[in-house]
Amino acid sequence: MQGSVAIGGLSKARLRRMRDIMSGHVENGSMPGLVALVSRHGEVHVDAIGNMAIGGTPMQPDTIFRIASMTKAVGAVAAMLLVEECKLRLDDPIDDILPELANRRVLRSIESEIDDTVPARRAITLRDILTFRLGIGMIPVFPDRYPIQKAITAIGLAPGPVFPQMPPDELMRRYGTLPLVYQPGERWLYNAGSEILGVLIARVSGRTLGAFLRERIFEPLGMNDTGFYAPPEKHDRFATTYVRDRESNKLIVFDDPVTGKFSSPPVFENASAGLVTTAEDFNAFAQMLLNGGRLGNERILSRPAVELMTSDQLTAEQKVGSELFFNDNRGWGFGVSVFTRRDHLHTNPGRFGWEGGYGTSWYSDPREQLTGILLTQRLMDSPIAPQVMADFWTAAYQAIDD
Repeated sequence: MQGSVAIGGLSKARLRRMRDIMSGHVENGSMPGLVALVSRHGEVHVDAIGNMAIGGTPMQPDTIFRIASMTKAVGAVAAMLLVEECKLRLDDPIDDILPELANRRVLRSIESEIDDTVPARRAITLRDILTFRLGIGMIPVFPDRYPIQKAITAIGLAPGPVFPQMPPDELMRRYGTLPLVYQPGERWLYNAGSEILGVLIARVSGRTLGAFLRERIFEPLGMNDTGFYAPPEKHDRFATTYVRDRESNKLIVFDDPVTGKFSSPPVFENASAGLVTTAEDFNAFAQMLLNGGRLGNERILSRPAVELMTSDQLTAEQKVGSELFFNDNRGWGFGVSVFTRRDHLHTNPGRFGWEGGYGTSWYSDPREQLTGILLTQRLMDSPIAPQVMADFWTAAYQAIDD
């Protein structure tokens, strides 16, 4: 049938089904709009559905979104650029570059008071930072129970939807006042590693993180709408971000495109969660990784570097306590989650990517040569991915037609 002819190994009829499914999440009021992209074998399918704001202008394929933790992969690529140049080495101590983290003390146990510590057995390395095994990060126990959680909150570094708004040196000074939760290399703890990684990259490269990313990644890949903020001339393409008000159960504005935190240059360029981008821009980045470090004539990384980044680097023991993030079917590479077991249409071993807490999701699948990117402007209500993401990935994989 004419309507079922595949494009790039994707069924036209099944792509229409995906659009219908995604439209349902907008029509039921879950979010004002979204952009969904699926790419396979060089063919790209994009659906722009709904509006950029409640009652606002229609969503467009080039609408700009805040991608939150999808930023982590970009920071990891930047670090690997410096590794390939031997300006950084995976297993060298970072004490000289980040003296704030030198000579660390470690909590005797997670229940300990913050002054009940023992010496670190070794220094923190770049590998520890990239794999989130540096001993600093989010403890997934809510509400705060342990003294170290309360200490992190007290100095303004608690995980959450509002990111650090302080100069990089001040961020590192504050991290330096805390003991490590675990010994370096012992356990995976979310998020802080990427914040610290951005400072490390800036110090080693000798320029701001934004300038380094722009020169070495964004410009070569043609990612012209990607950066740490949307400038005024792009505010008309910048989606409003919403959060669900728990009392009224209604969506309220979390970040405005004109007056919000992402509308002007930030004090802290956050390699953990700070980027804004479009579906097309981020697809260029994703295709570069899927192609083993190359996009067209531009080689950003070597194939071995990409393979290292996108391989699970964790042991079962290092994942203990982080089941909320991994379940039993994935692990972590450098800045990306990596699936290790297939128990759903989309959980193909080797598939890599990550979600963003502002309502975004990206994964690339080397076996299927498939990339999917879902950009919404509604904050996630919990660390568990919302239904729109689960439905997007089911719809993307059911569209494969070979």
